[in-house]
Amino acid sequence: MKRRYFGTDGIRGKANTHPMTPELAMRVGIAAGTIFRRGSHRHRVVIGKDTRLSGYMLENAMVAGFTAAGVDAFVLGPIPTPAVAMLTRSLRCDIGVMISASHNPYEDNGIKLFGPDGYKLSDAIEMQIEDLIEQDIGSQLAASDDIGRAKRIDGVHDRYIEFAKRTLPRDVTLQGLRVAIDCANGAAYKVAPAVLWELGADVVTIGADPNGTNINKGCGSTHPEALQKKVHEVRADIGIALDGDADRVIIVDENGAIIDGDQLMAVVAESWADDNLLRGGGIVATVMSNLGLERFLTGKGLALARTAVGDRYVVEHMRRNNFNVGGEQSGHIVLSDYGTTGDGLVAALQILACVKRSGKPVSEVCRRFEPVPQLLRNVRFSGGKPLEDKTVKQAISDAESELANRGRLVIRPSGTEPLIRVMAEGDDRGQIERIVNDLIGVIAAVPNAA
Repeated sequence: MKRRYFGTDGIRGKANTHPMTPELAMRVGIAAGTIFRRGSHRHRVVIGKDTRLSGYMLENAMVAGFTAAGVDAFVLGPIPTPAVAMLTRSLRCDIGVMISASHNPYEDNGIKLFGPDGYKLSDAIEMQIEDLIEQDIGSQLAASDDIGRAKRIDGVHDRYIEFAKRTLPRDVTLQGLRVAIDCANGAAYKVAPAVLWELGADVVTIGADPNGTNINKGCGSTHPEALQKKVHEVRADIGIALDGDADRVIIVDENGAIIDGDQLMAVVAESWADDNLLRGGGIVATVMSNLGLERFLTGKGLALARTAVGDRYVVEHMRRNNFNVGGEQSGHIVLSDYGTTGDGLVAALQILACVKRSGKPVSEVCRRFEPVPQLLRNVRFSGGKPLEDKTVKQAISDAESELANRGRLVIRPSGTEPLIRVMAEGDDRGQIERIVNDLIGVIAAVPNAA
């Protein structure tokens, strides 16, 4: 059945425009509250958000929905997505909510839902929520005596700070490291610098002055230029760039070069394998991860399991097959020994631990393999299904045949935007560029593509 609201990472869209309206947010709260209202105990939800202007509106709407469904709402305020997942479990809540559009600009917003175990909801439960959203809400409302209560919870930042610090061994200190961190004017603007400072680092912070409209604006993991400049300016040993809800991270080395999620997964995988901590015989990544990562792992006797794009699919595969390291090239790194979802800060701490123990510069520690030339381009479309066009199908088949065993081709619709993503990689950069450009031209020529 076609999904009407949920994409690869919850519900997302332009704020105050369908589906990201207060009415729908309230309905999601009622529907989710109804589904997770099991047993006779008082049911509870934790609700966090990032720093977007629309967060106030959607937060209040979701509180209204959950309390109307008979669920007590614990309001957390701005806090990272992984903190919401952690607090859902530690506060013994029935459900967790993060109001965020992650790395998107402030005009967008989204709703991410977590079950009582701290994991993102399954497709089946999301479909149940979608069905209830469109039904008469009257039958889902609690009796007058059972309406939920709402209160703001204090001290949640301290809880997450201590949790993050405990992911490092007691003998690891960050003393002697100058760390520049870009909080993307987002959810981690308080907690991330505090964790690094309390662990002993000399911390230089940017992107920590949110005003409701500057989240991810020229900063954060999707715009690391400001961090690169700051690393040079203050002669930092390392730069850490989080995104708006702090579930992904990109590293900048001491020379200002960017280190993506593939390299970070390689660092952690090698380190954990050496310490006999790596489970599953390798790691889990998506179809977008570089072929160079796969070759590196193979050379270490480790496997790379690939999934569809989206950290939820990575996590599902990790859980089914007993892996404890997974993630995405974009910087979602999932370390299941510590958490149930991507955590940019915790992943960065693992990298910092490797740097401290090695005594080598970040540029050496975090360059584990030479990436295969890879090119990703997008085609925007306004309607229809361009990938079902016969001409497009034939062009894709021809490109796959040309690459054969010398590279990979991945073409998929975005789960959050009206885009077709075209990615190719292989040893011959010129060939890759030609293949991608040719495919972009064919897809763009389809009616309703732009």
